[in-house]
Amino acid sequence: MKGIHPDEAMKKIAQRKNVLIRAYGQILLGCIIGAAAYPTFLIPNRIAPGGLTGIATILNHLFQVPVGTVSLILNVPLFIIGYRRMGKIFAFRSLLATLLFSALIDLLPLPAVSNDPLLGTLFGGVVLGIGMGLILRGGATTGGTDMMAKMVHRRFPFISVGAFLFFFDFLVVCAAGLLIGGEEALYALINIYVCSRVMDTVMVGFSGNKACFVMTDEWNSVAHRIMKEIGRGATYLQAKGAYSGTERPVVLCVVSRQEITAIKRIVQEEDSTAFMFITDAHEALGEGFARLDEEG
Repeated sequence: MKGIHPDEAMKKIAQRKNVLIRAYGQILLGCIIGAAAYPTFLIPNRIAPGGLTGIATILNHLFQVPVGTVSLILNVPLFIIGYRRMGKIFAFRSLLATLLFSALIDLLPLPAVSNDPLLGTLFGGVVLGIGMGLILRGGATTGGTDMMAKMVHRRFPFISVGAFLFFFDFLVVCAAGLLIGGEEALYALINIYVCSRVMDTVMVGFSGNKACFVMTDEWNSVAHRIMKEIGRGATYLQAKGAYSGTERPVVLCVVSRQEITAIKRIVQEEDSTAFMFITDAHEALGEGFARLDEEG
């Protein structure tokens, strides 16, 4: 930290420490929530949600072996084989998450919440998705299949990681259909979809913020009014019309859902012929929104 003021250096160290604590806190909370989905919803309804834990669920149905223990036995060898291809921090966090997640599946003293397969499928997917999303936000994973997919892709580049994971989950669901039952396999497909959607939502955030792009000749007036009347910052993006060849700035601003109406009003009043489009900004970090150091 040569050339940095001691106070600034201490501030950076404190920020990194907070980020580290938040990351491991997310991993811990994610493991607890995700593992809770198994005894409460998935195992009682014989739902095998893909991956190695899906295989463990099938084995639990056939031989009454504990899901968490079997999942750990299946995962650890893959970590040993694949850890060199991962960063040290990611490998350590993932191994910690795998050990904790697998252990909690068997150790959490939770009763079955529902023996209805559909409810178990849907709520199990939601709970598992929240847990897995938090683990991923913490910079870890519990899936040895991720490493398996990367190793296969490295050996056979024409097989993408996503394609391998989909194929592996498909095989687990087919095995569940043959060894547990056809209905359970169909429920597993629904569970995988719900889990992935919830996991994505947790990863990118629940924010309703919007990014507005405004193309207008009155760009200066629009930007000035946005800053003055709404109190949001505006950014000029240099752009050139493909047809006219005219260069003019595009006004970019990120606002909350409640402020969209005000943005439209300002643009309409300044230039009724303007073109604008609005898109989701799943996470907005920085001044006026969540602080950057609040994200792990």
